[in-house]
Amino acid sequence: MMDMERLEAALAELPLLGYFPVEPKSLEFSDRIRWICENECPMCNKTWACPPAVGSVASCRDKCRSFENCLMIATITEVDDITNIDETLATRPEHEAVTNQVAALMEEQGVAPYILSTEACAICERCAWLDGQPCRHPDRMHPCVESHGINIIPTLEENGIEFQFGANVVTWVSLLFY
Repeated sequence: MMDMERLEAALAELPLLGYFPVEPKSLEFSDRIRWICENECPMCNKTWACPPAVGSVASCRDKCRSFENCLMIATITEVDDITNIDETLATRPEHEAVTNQVAALMEEQGVAPYILSTEACAICERCAWLDGQPCRHPDRMHPCVESHGINIIPTLEENGIEFQFGANVVTWVSLLFY
């Protein structure tokens, strides 16, 4: 069982905008969100972290809701031009590092979280998915929140997090189910 006081003390030391307990059953799953992945993301059907490899929205919903708890973490960063997708995406590794730090804190307490984050996964130069092979790094690969069809905006709003802080501020979110 996780010692939440110990975890929260450690989380307070990280560069987080905030961390919030989320009831997995309260998350909104939508085929509309998945449609964006399938029709607008160039990584779709190219990695284990993306559709169709992650499964249907219904199977993703069932998997996420099979967990009793979820911790949502959020970070923000400022960029010169938020319309520059390369500049914006270049800030993602810092959020992923924080996500991995939170996961390590949970693992220190014997909890192995199922993590959804911001990745389309870029660990390997060529994803094993393309060759019909299992993921080489399932312990390091975190599918993105949207790949599971999760509309994160209502959850952010319920926890008082502004998705758009300003013209050039990027908000990154991860969900750690346990």
